[in-house]
Amino acid sequence: MAVKIRLQRHGSKKRPFYFIVVADARAPRDGKFIQKIGTYNPLSQPSAVQLDRQKALDWLQKGAQPTDTVRRILSFKGVLYLKHLLRGVSLGLFDEATAMSKFQKWHEEHEGSIRKKQEEVAKSRRPRRPVAPKRTEQKEEEGN
Repeated sequence: MAVKIRLQRHGSKKRPFYFIVVADARAPRDGKFIQKIGTYNPLSQPSAVQLDRQKALDWLQKGAQPTDTVRRILSFKGVLYLKHLLRGVSLGLFDEATAMSKFQKWHEEHEGSIRKKQEEVAKSRRPRRPVAPKRTEQKEEEGN
């Protein structure tokens, strides 16, 4: 049985909301699934992703294939990097403690860069009012 990690659409027309699910590749998009591992809301700013990292990692190690969009989400959340590190542990390149410390370092840097980008976006969205001349002074000058 071919297993995929993919998005399952919910929400009303023009208001999408997705569940990230593990499903048989032959099942319809919004049909039967094996396990729900997270949610994705593309409408919020920034897009909201809730993901059970451990369940996703378990399914990837079992051979589940993510779709392109889910692959990007897993990469953004660090699941693919964690899988890569654990593969190094299984090959004997380094121990699990080293792998987890590398992942924690990456995770902190990643979260910091996300916060920095959000702050930059928030600053650029603040409306700046141009300073206009006072109207009372203009009226007095016109009247004289």
